[in-house]
Amino acid sequence: MNNKSNFRRGSVELLILHLLSQQDYYGYEISTLIREQTDGYLNIPVGSLYPALYKLIDAGYISDYKKQVGRRQVNVYYHLEDSGRTHLQQLLEDYYATANAIQQVLKYTVTQEEEGGDNDQG
Repeated sequence: MNNKSNFRRGSVELLILHLLSQQDYYGYEISTLIREQTDGYLNIPVGSLYPALYKLIDAGYISDYKKQVGRRQVNVYYHLEDSGRTHLQQLLEDYYATANAIQQVLKYTVTQEEEGGDNDQG
């Protein structure tokens, strides 16, 4: 993920919560799914993913648990809590309202009446 993109960085929480609304995942799975589902456009490095996960845990939106996956390997899985589902709904409403508002501006074109109008300010 491009460090200069605040828009994409702010979307990480939404993407994590959405994926966890499907099922529990461990961190590397979340990162891989986001990269795969966006055809590599969004690549969230572990250094950015885990702070976001910890922030969501601290807020009570998700929880974590350890699961033995091999004789010596333990993965930490993340689970969406009810409060996280509510928060996800709020984020989605915000996202769709913002995307709609942006689309309205991007559809805007100057009409002939506006072009010929008196735009003098003073």
